[in-house]
Amino acid sequence: MSLHDDALATLSSWTAPDADQETLRRRMVAHLETTPDGMWRSSYPDHLTAGTLVVDDAGERVLLNLHRKAQRWFAFGGHAEQQDATLAGVALREALEESGIAASDLHFHDRPLQLDVHLVPFCDPRGGVSHLDVRYGARAARGAQEVVSEESLDVRWWPIDALPELEPSMVVLVHRVRDLLC
Repeated sequence: MSLHDDALATLSSWTAPDADQETLRRRMVAHLETTPDGMWRSSYPDHLTAGTLVVDDAGERVLLNLHRKAQRWFAFGGHAEQQDATLAGVALREALEESGIAASDLHFHDRPLQLDVHLVPFCDPRGGVSHLDVRYGARAARGAQEVVSEESLDVRWWPIDALPELEPSMVVLVHRVRDLLC
């Protein structure tokens, strides 16, 4: 099965938690059904991305990265690469690469927890791109060590009750991940 087929199957079978998420799910499924390169950067002006929000073992903190290009705090995530076999694999790879946490210390939930669409003005020289973002969650083991990657200016644990300014959908995701994994 190709990455495209896996993403289509994942999103087709995913049960959205509310009407807004169902609307996004349908948009992403339609995109994949009509766009053979819908998982890749070549798909313009929309393409799928995947990411992971990481909480600590106690569910009290969330690990975020200060994105080098956007200069804002985000969960870990990004574009599919040729070696990726599954949509969940994209999200897990991005979490491992960008957080620096060892795979053995990251307990990854392999089903999507949230969908989001956001415009990224610097993603493509042709103009802004809508990232059709599929978001997953993971719990870091006690003592897991984070490391700043080349894509980030900083990686930092934030208390869930004292988060930096985040998109409202990201705050919802923080609580979903904590409630599910802790």
